[in-house]
Amino acid sequence: MASILKMNLSGKRKQLYEGSSKILFEGPDSDTIIAHFKDEVTVASTNETIAVAGKGALNNRISEYLMLKLDSLGIATHFIKNINMREQLVRRLDVIPLQVVIRNVAAGDICTRFGMEEGVVLPKPIIEFFLKSTNLKDPLVTEDHIEAFGWAGAFEMEEIRNIAIRANDFLTGLFLGCGIRLIDFKLEFGRSFGHDFEQVIIADEITPDTCRLWDMKTNVKMDQEGVKLEGFPPDKGYLEIARRLGILPETSNVEELYS
Repeated sequence: MASILKMNLSGKRKQLYEGSSKILFEGPDSDTIIAHFKDEVTVASTNETIAVAGKGALNNRISEYLMLKLDSLGIATHFIKNINMREQLVRRLDVIPLQVVIRNVAAGDICTRFGMEEGVVLPKPIIEFFLKSTNLKDPLVTEDHIEAFGWAGAFEMEEIRNIAIRANDFLTGLFLGCGIRLIDFKLEFGRSFGHDFEQVIIADEITPDTCRLWDMKTNVKMDQEGVKLEGFPPDKGYLEIARRLGILPETSNVEELYS
């Protein structure tokens, strides 16, 4: 079904890019893009693709909700509007080739690099930068690398840090109010040009695919790792996150996302 959907969409619009979680198409205007959220999870260690029913629709709604919340705080994002259950219209940006990871609790590769136990609360949030390069396996880079190689300037890096800290403060509190721990999350950024000035804004998505989200009481992984490592269905994670955020009614299920 996913392959048929992809073929139909490709026939109607020009595909710009396909990643593990989204397909990007040309938008109706030259300065817009349509982001189509997929029902798939890719396991990095094996490159295996797992189908997750309803994941695309859930991520579309969750990212819309969180992007609009950040916009309301004066933190600019590329989000314009949702156009259907699986797709949203976003601004076309000059992409900054960095993944910015904000860590509140030790998990993932930081545990391997520093011999830390998973779940240890960090003394302060740590911001790390990774070069977006599949061929180079997204290496960790320093701000000196970023400036020397021209990926972003000093002023842009200051803006990125400030936005990351503000977003972390807000999202940590938002999820805490829902009984969810924000362990870490990834942000991407791009340059928006308008009214004769350049602005660094948040790009990509903010979803359980880009955040580590654990239940406060049980430490159950409600994010992508719950699907990859534990085999949890979306009702155990993605759908529960949407319910707690108030995006979906308590009685909702995956099938209702298509109605």
